[in-house]
Amino acid sequence: MKLKIAFAAIILLLSFAAPVAAGPLDDGTTAYDRGDYATALRLFRPLANQGDAGAQYNLGVMYALGQGVAQNHAEAVKWYRKAADQGVAQAQYNLGVAYSDGEGVPQNDAEAMRWYRLAANQGDASAQVNLGVRYEFGPGVQQNYAEAVKWYRKAADQGVAKAQYNLGGMYAKGLGVPQDLVLAHMWFNLSAAQGKQDAAHNRDVAVQHMTPAQIAEAQKLAREWKPTKHTPE
Repeated sequence: MKLKIAFAAIILLLSFAAPVAAGPLDDGTTAYDRGDYATALRLFRPLANQGDAGAQYNLGVMYALGQGVAQNHAEAVKWYRKAADQGVAQAQYNLGVAYSDGEGVPQNDAEAMRWYRLAANQGDASAQVNLGVRYEFGPGVQQNYAEAVKWYRKAADQGVAKAQYNLGGMYAKGLGVPQDLVLAHMWFNLSAAQGKQDAAHNRDVAVQHMTPAQIAEAQKLAREWKPTKHTPE
């Protein structure tokens, strides 16, 4: 059975933190959304200096993208770290990416893992996928297929196509779990439904080694599947 390798790209999360109440943070976000970066920056910066975690994270995003300011990854990391230390999962995740890529900070796999784990434990699906990738392939941590499956499942249960695809690969190959083509087909099918072409290919490969009853069961599981949120650990 020739499957395409299961791998999830590590991505930078650059969505803004949602304001919890009307006020300068809300006004800054509104300005940002309409492309008025100068106003957004003017509103975010004093809040960030006063310790507002949402403003700190948003300021980090603007430095990372060069919106209203010269692009400066080191400055982005500075503000992400302030927000991350206050428990903002998006900032923790972006710090993990920065350490993974060596952008704004020296490349450091151990630090990347630390920040990914903090974000993942809060339920951040992107961090969960990246932890799964690292446990499957080994950078920065001892390879552990069972741990890879654990983190892929958490993100897959939230509906992340890359995680569903990777989890399907683990079941297809019997890595970290007993080989189970029914579950492999189900996860590939769910990922393919979101447009991931490699998942459709792998599902069709799995079909060649399944009985009609197994295929029907896999399709039934996919139809009945519903996304769920994992509680923070």
